Amino acid sequence: MSAPPQDDFVSGTSGEVSGIRTTAKAILADALDDATAFARLQPYRLGRAARTLPRRRVLVLAIERTDTPNLLAEAQAELMGSRHDVRIATAPAGRHGKFENLGTLLAQHPPTDRDWLLVLDDDVALPRNFLDRFLFLVERFGLQIAQPAHRQRSHAAWQITRRRRGSLVRQTPFVEIGPVFAFAATTFDVLLPFPPLKVGWGLDLHWSALACERGWRSGVIDATPIRHGLRLIATSYARTDALDEARTFLATRPYTRAADAQRTLAAHRTLKRR
Repeated sequence: MSAPPQDDFVSGTSGEVSGIRTTAKAILADALDDATAFARLQPYRLGRAARTLPRRRVLVLAIERTDTPNLLAEAQAELMGSRHDVRIATAPAGRHGKFENLGTLLAQHPPTDRDWLLVLDDDVALPRNFLDRFLFLVERFGLQIAQPAHRQRSHAAWQITRRRRGSLVRQTPFVEIGPVFAFAATTFDVLLPFPPLKVGWGLDLHWSALACERGWRSGVIDATPIRHGLRLIATSYARTDALDEARTFLATRPYTRAADAQRTLAAHRTLKRR
């Protein structure tokens, strides 16, 4: 279903991968993406290069739904296996919204001594060696706001966030509010604390406008793709409520229109910066 014309802050698609034909097509595309990366020796070269990044201090925040199965334990184990200094803080979702909970968690665990803030949903499958390679590429290409790309079989409402075959990193004007995003410490004074939103639609487009004003780079890391979609998406809130919240939030704030967010500003297929 298409969004009304006035709602220029929504992607216009659900992004959910379901049905036999669609799922089979996505599985094949993922296999081809992986094969392309291996043929280019991408995992080996990236793994070796990632070891050159100095040890970073990372705060990870995650909100967990305790009433349904999730992947948070597996994600935590993967993150703690990183060579970086990782501190993880989690909290149950309860009756509050995502960014309401994140705001409370952030107040309890301020990132004052951290180089990076990573926010993670509880239903995300991370690839092996995720954090080491993700942070290396983010810093290699000078990004201040970043997210890993979605695999083809992953739920991704924004097409710009899906993995591009053969790409390592893409600079984009947009990084979505989940399921995984990262802020550099240089952005904390502007982007934190989080506003007390329940769902947060439109917040990422506001981040985009703020980044543009300040000359920050944002982007999608294709070389560390995640899979999102353990459970049905958007079952914990009503779409109408999410839209109403976004309209109110964006009414008095600058934001990038959805059509302008779906652009690739630069694509990098090798570790050399242009």
